[in-house]
Amino acid sequence: MEAFSPYGHAIASLAIWAFIVMVLTGLSTRGRVAEQRCSCGKPVRDYANQWYRSERAFMNAVEASGPFIGATVAAILAGAAPFWVNLLASVFIAARIAMAYVHIGTTNQPLRSTFWAVGVLCVTGLILLTLVAVL
Repeated sequence: MEAFSPYGHAIASLAIWAFIVMVLTGLSTRGRVAEQRCSCGKPVRDYANQWYRSERAFMNAVEASGPFIGATVAAILAGAAPFWVNLLASVFIAARIAMAYVHIGTTNQPLRSTFWAVGVLCVTGLILLTLVAVL
């Protein structure tokens, strides 16, 4: 697998992302009590409630998984510049950890949105790197 060794950070980022989603899965289930759930079983919408924010952080991570994994794997397989693939994947992970911390621990919407945007820019960069490599 020498062909993939230049992408070590990006590959590690994929594994770290899987771990982050698993941790958020566990956090999303704590504090669930009947009086804080709607009829569908999800927490009642209340951003003042940390348990609700934990569930939302998990769902947001699930929603980001497909684009991040797809763009990272595509960039690696296309042979995009390893430095940039590794950097963007690593920054994505750092931004998403910060976003989860802010999302669960605070109600600071602007800061949460900033970290979300950094993640989106990283995925967009990975997509562009892939397109440049294959075209």
